[in-house]
Amino acid sequence: MTQQPTTDRRTVLKTASVGGAIVAAGCMGSAAPTADENTVDGSSTTTAEEALPEAKSVDADRVAADPTDIPAPIDRSESREHDITLTVKEVTAEIEEGVTFDYMTYDGQVPGPMVRVRQGDTVNLTFENPEGNDLPHNVDYHAVYGPGGGAEDTTTAPGEDAEIQFTATYPGAYIYHCAVPNMDMHISAGMFGSILVEPKDGLPEVDHEIYLGQHDVYTKGDTGEEGHHGFDIDSMMRENPTYVLMNGEKYAMTANNHGHALEAETGETARVYFVNGGPNLTSSFHAIGNVWSRLYPKGSLSTEPQTDIETTSVAPGTTTAAMMEFPVPETIKLVDHALTRVARKGCLATVNVGGAENPEIYTADP
Repeated sequence: MTQQPTTDRRTVLKTASVGGAIVAAGCMGSAAPTADENTVDGSSTTTAEEALPEAKSVDADRVAADPTDIPAPIDRSESREHDITLTVKEVTAEIEEGVTFDYMTYDGQVPGPMVRVRQGDTVNLTFENPEGNDLPHNVDYHAVYGPGGGAEDTTTAPGEDAEIQFTATYPGAYIYHCAVPNMDMHISAGMFGSILVEPKDGLPEVDHEIYLGQHDVYTKGDTGEEGHHGFDIDSMMRENPTYVLMNGEKYAMTANNHGHALEAETGETARVYFVNGGPNLTSSFHAIGNVWSRLYPKGSLSTEPQTDIETTSVAPGTTTAAMMEFPVPETIKLVDHALTRVARKGCLATVNVGGAENPEIYTADP
């Protein structure tokens, strides 16, 4: 995704078709299709007794979004227009070593790129569904007044694109996600992200910001079973995921994978933007060894933040923003406190805090 401020104003909006397909856009769609219609790669489903096929060749080394790749905080008092392009990429990558999966993504990453604007800004969105993709897609922004949050007018078949324009009228941190009738499968496979609408007075200054997204993934195969994991509609209907992930891969943002979600120093502060794509599980978002010193529940930036919160519930289709302080050196574990999801299904990111010991607050050798 590219986010570019501009002074040009687009007044013509393009509505793209889906080649005659019937698509109900927005948070509510038509009845779920059959399992065969819902497989990510269009193939028919297999039974639980069948062995997994061999792992596929990957066409993306990584789908985990860089949690520090966030547009800069806004420091202006006037409204502005932004040209943003969001491109659908259907890619095969590894959930963990030896386990491949067919993801659906915005711009090839999970979660999709963060969009950051100021209340009152106008967004000119170009939505691209390139040739070579298999399925129709769209995007529903929860920060948008409009049909399906923009989903109706961005619904595109492979090889099509669409343009819409919207004004960010209310502040907060919000999810965006695919909203075709098979939306649960598309979101589970990676099609969600966050749009941050800063209030006109801005946000409190912090030293660092990080961006994480959780989702539950339903596959044919057991957690850790090597091979190619096709999508499993039956498991999704039972809400029994194979994996629960942060940023699209098992333990993606940890020292043993792509590195810590953040490297910080004692005395610094960080704000975490967390989005739960779901499609089904509520996250009990918690920082082991720390506390949310200022918490904006449900992504609200127009109400007073809560203080010193240990764990916050983040429902599917919801975000939160939360601040941490770093008084002592440690490795903080960001988890869903439904801890089986951490220990067995991959839901963990870490923040590594260096610096001088502070025995007045904590010591291992009293």
